[in-house]
Amino acid sequence: MMKNAQRRTATLTLPLGLGLGLLMAACSTTPGAPPAPLAPAVGASLGQCEALTNQFRFDQTTLDSAAPVAAGGLMLAGQPVAAHCLVKGQMHKRKGSDGRDYAIAFEMRLPQAWNGRFYHQGNGGLDGAVRPAEGALGGGPVTGALAQGFAVISSDAGHTGAQTAVFGLEPQARLDYGYQAVAKLTPMAKSLIATAYGKGPDRSYIGGCSNGGRHAMVAVSRLGDQYDGYLIGAPGYRLPNAALAQLWGAQRWTPLATPGATVKHPLNPNATIPDLGSALSAAERQTVARAILNRCDALDGLNDGMVQATQACQAAFDVVRDVPSCSGARDGSCLTPVQKTTLAQVQAGGKASNGQAIYSAFPHDAGIAGSNWATWKFVNSVALDPLSVGTVFTPRHPPRPRTSPAPTSTSCCPPSRPPAPPTRNRASRSWARPAMATRPTSPPCAHAARRWCCTTA
Repeated sequence: MMKNAQRRTATLTLPLGLGLGLLMAACSTTPGAPPAPLAPAVGASLGQCEALTNQFRFDQTTLDSAAPVAAGGLMLAGQPVAAHCLVKGQMHKRKGSDGRDYAIAFEMRLPQAWNGRFYHQGNGGLDGAVRPAEGALGGGPVTGALAQGFAVISSDAGHTGAQTAVFGLEPQARLDYGYQAVAKLTPMAKSLIATAYGKGPDRSYIGGCSNGGRHAMVAVSRLGDQYDGYLIGAPGYRLPNAALAQLWGAQRWTPLATPGATVKHPLNPNATIPDLGSALSAAERQTVARAILNRCDALDGLNDGMVQATQACQAAFDVVRDVPSCSGARDGSCLTPVQKTTLAQVQAGGKASNGQAIYSAFPHDAGIAGSNWATWKFVNSVALDPLSVGTVFTPRHPPRPRTSPAPTSTSCCPPSRPPAPPTRNRASRSWARPAMATRPTSPPCAHAARRWCCTTA
């Protein structure tokens, strides 16, 4: 377990500010110029918490409550969080074009002993819920931004969970989810910090995983002057393609599932969906995970139950060869030939009828045994991804005929070139693409036909 312990120690002891500072220095676009030294962030003590509801004023913003949270009133990974102020509010309340009520709901947690820094927490999935503003980072909850003394904001990105099935059809809600919610929340949050502490933040960061990583990547391109660092983990980019790949995978698993078997719909307790999990049971996924560990665990130099030599594992592991084959009925200890073929196809990535890849491949890893893997492959691919493709990631209007060439110098969409290879932060186990991290702030789209690309890419 020494390797695991060493990596955990590196993650827990690396100050967030230092890690992000190194990241920004590495992304410098001036060849040969040393980075300018940064003055240390200066913290402050929180004044009155409850008074913020009356003291704070910001356009299109309402603070619903501001309540003190005593030390230990919030626990993260069994550890007490220091005293802070929990502020809840809404921005841009409005009646949508669909007749529904929309707003950007948020919460901010302001430490009593503030470290002078601000962290914008990007949340996962399709948003729709204000997750606790804990600022969890790659090292886990005990190294989260709030626990380190950051002021942290979290939001629902402009729609509620109940509106998940329809918000993509409402133009402004769609824009808020794509990028405008973050752009609206950022200056408001900094102003609230200035009201609470008598000074604004000396450093500002945004980060998250999956959809939260997408929010951070969009902030890199659109809000480059608002943040000093971006902590991007497993970002959900090219989400339309990702959702299509999920649908492709569901089609592969459906013939193997038990006919007529169903599970509850995650968004509608009164509805059911086919039980695709019966195509590859939990016991069978454990069998696959053991086979992966047998082949790949030691490739990084130590048998510790983790696959860290990821690329080497893809070459070393073969589903057909390395997973036990069933000679009789399925009992969880083996896979049938058709199960092996299907798993290999899904892991290799979806393909269009002409053989073109729909999205990326998925690396073999022992995490296949986890319930989260099964949820994404067998539940979300049936319940959420069709919804995403049908409402959120589909252009609302057909492209209009061009009367003039599309502009090139003012486009905010990424250029059509292969993405730069990802780099990995070994301490936080997060990935980032240098090409995205160094892209300058882009102006709004100058061509209507490109708007969808810019809001969902």
